[in-house]
Amino acid sequence: MRIILASASPRRRELLAQMGMEFEVCPSQGEEKITEVLPERAVMELAQQKAAEIAVKTEGDAWILGADTVVVYDQKILGKPKDAEDAKRMLCMLQDKKHQVYTGVCIWKKENGTEDVRCFFEKTDVVFYPMTEEEIDQYVATGEPMDKAGSYGIQGVGGLYVREIHGDYNNVVGLPIARLYHELKK
Repeated sequence: MRIILASASPRRRELLAQMGMEFEVCPSQGEEKITEVLPERAVMELAQQKAAEIAVKTEGDAWILGADTVVVYDQKILGKPKDAEDAKRMLCMLQDKKHQVYTGVCIWKKENGTEDVRCFFEKTDVVFYPMTEEEIDQYVATGEPMDKAGSYGIQGVGGLYVREIHGDYNNVVGLPIARLYHELKK
């Protein structure tokens, strides 16, 4: 079956490749619109929007995978930072505290003229070490936080500030591949 990743994320591409999957990349271009309040519903909504956009454009049989990740602190969804100051604000908020990372995944299956849509989410708790203002400034200066939900990448320099995680590490990177594998088997 043809598999299409509806995401431009290099991290998601790497994780799918680790699974040994052959896939195409066709990033969604639409504007992301959150109407849901609960983070688990919001990430599934965003993942479904991405998959739906690509499903409409896809001819023939395919499984389209949409995914979206957000960081949640104090019941507030933190997406990607708008600029360096926004990244600093988020990191100040998260340092020395526990927060959650939610990734929503949508599997949009087009086969023999029918469509089946299944969405799920994964949640991981993350605890940061305390960070000084200087550490935050230095980290933001690396540029790494600028394209990541919550302004950090656990798989990069941002991992230096993660004290502990409870849940799926790959979920924090951007795609819960173990759960995805089992969902695809269904």
